[in-house]
Amino acid sequence: MRDSDQFTAHADRCDAEAAAATLDNVRDRSLRASATWRDMAERSLRMETARAEREARTPVAATQA
Repeated sequence: MRDSDQFTAHADRCDAEAAAATLDNVRDRSLRASATWRDMAERSLRMETARAEREARTPVAATQA
């Protein structure tokens, strides 16, 4: 499982916790955590995409690693 997938899964769990929360501060905390996890997932996905593009441009280097 890629890091971006794991981060998205964490964000989804935080969203579920926020939806189930009865206290405003707990809901707010879960929503802030979800936003942070989603930001991390987006960054990770950009890095994963850039890495794949870089490896596609240099197939010789990828096979030597």
